Amino acid sequence: MRAIIQRVSEASVTIDNVITGTIGKGFVVLLGVEPEDTDADIEWLSSKICGLRVFGDAEGLMNESIQDQEGAILLISQFTLFASTKKGNRPSFIRAAKPDVAIPLYEKFHSELSKKLHKQVKTGVFGADMKVALINDGPVTIFIDSKNKE
Repeated sequence: MRAIIQRVSEASVTIDNVITGTIGKGFVVLLGVEPEDTDADIEWLSSKICGLRVFGDAEGLMNESIQDQEGAILLISQFTLFASTKKGNRPSFIRAAKPDVAIPLYEKFHSELSKKLHKQVKTGVFGADMKVALINDGPVTIFIDSKNKE
């Protein structure tokens, strides 16, 4: 499981010219799923995201988590996080899970993230053509891979 986490002051997702999700301060999480992902990946990654201390405290230091700030999360499915650009100029996405595997894992991740955040995580629509708008705060952008825990 791979995620790009962007700290934002606001964000929204639009599908067919209709805004389907919007948040204020928090994270936009782009999530990619691969066939080998398990409940352990979901547990580890959701805990890591909710615990990331990348929000400013009273002194302006990055010491607080999204939970400390009572922030929100907008979760977007993103199969292109498993793009391979090794050969040629057209990326291959064969490492990304097919929808029959990815959708249940994505939904379980959404549920676990909402549980840990103690509020409903906003989402786009899996597989839809989405337009994501955001104001990256900082900017702070972090890449996490559950199979490569650096």
